[in-house]
Amino acid sequence: MNLGDFASALSDICSRCLVVPERSLDWTIIANPTAGGFTIRSRWKQHERILRDYAARAASNPRRIGAGPSETALEQGGALGRLGLIPTAGPGHAGRIVEALTGEAKAVRSGRFHLIITAGGDGTSLEALIALYNAGEAVCSNFAVLRLPMGTGNDGADAWELDKALDLLIYPANIGYARALRLTTSVQGKGPFLAFNILSVGIDAFITHMTNRTKGKLPGDSYKLWVDIASLLYDLVYKVGPIEVRALDGKGRETASFKEPLLLLAVGVSGRRTYGSHKWILPDDRNVCAVKQMPLFRKIALKGLFLTGKHIHKPESKLFNASRVEFRGEHPILAQMDGEAVLLHPVDFPASIELTEPVIPILARI
Repeated sequence: MNLGDFASALSDICSRCLVVPERSLDWTIIANPTAGGFTIRSRWKQHERILRDYAARAASNPRRIGAGPSETALEQGGALGRLGLIPTAGPGHAGRIVEALTGEAKAVRSGRFHLIITAGGDGTSLEALIALYNAGEAVCSNFAVLRLPMGTGNDGADAWELDKALDLLIYPANIGYARALRLTTSVQGKGPFLAFNILSVGIDAFITHMTNRTKGKLPGDSYKLWVDIASLLYDLVYKVGPIEVRALDGKGRETASFKEPLLLLAVGVSGRRTYGSHKWILPDDRNVCAVKQMPLFRKIALKGLFLTGKHIHKPESKLFNASRVEFRGEHPILAQMDGEAVLLHPVDFPASIELTEPVIPILARI
């Protein structure tokens, strides 16, 4: 993998992109060089071809006057910073880069528009979006984010394939504002926790947690391996007891209420969302899915249906819409926010998962 070639092609594209063409533009590419889109040779070769193609396509657009790398990129990116790219050096780094960018926007070049491109997996984009969310609405109005699918899963990216994501740069696009999901607990100082795709509790959070712990140590697709293991062992590690759930719409009206032993409670920013490398947990317009506890052989029989979304037709599944989901249980349970896990204890309940107001500026095709 040649990160310089990646930065050079994206720099050419950014210099001719059509994002907010009426304003001076700074761009910053936050790249995780250990992400699968860089390190898996076959995928990198495919991405390399796409980048060359789109750099050639972008050449038909006029070069923007007053466009260039951000000062943060120039200061932190070394030689690659002259092309607008900063390689991440470990967990938390993407968030610190965005914090520096929001400080730059406030203090140094406040009249300019800032384009942040994340080139990594869901963890890289999660860190960046949390930092931007915390900067506040006024700062966000001078930013836009494009999440390239350079990880292994890319459920939170703006497209599953790189060419579809790059379309948002070389063709006219609007700035839209996306919501976040916020998990709040009853323990002061624990949370709130944020997600921008799906926030869930239960067996899938356990799978996420174990995948993160063993990533790179197990052969093949470690997520798929832990799906198989969790079907057998999850009940032995975490007691699946009754969870009391109350769901509300945006006006505070109750949309669902029940108390049952649950394997899973997943809430999406919207419906039609995937996790775990394109598993269709929310395959239609409803943004909440609850899956009831079931016997072992039933779990084994149904687990494959989550790949296609056909689990929603089974009696163990409940799907509905909600803006806020309140829940409480009697036993510890894991929660996951776009692939990052936290353990909830009984003292954390009641807890809630709610949609925020639209706040994250993202690119959308006109």
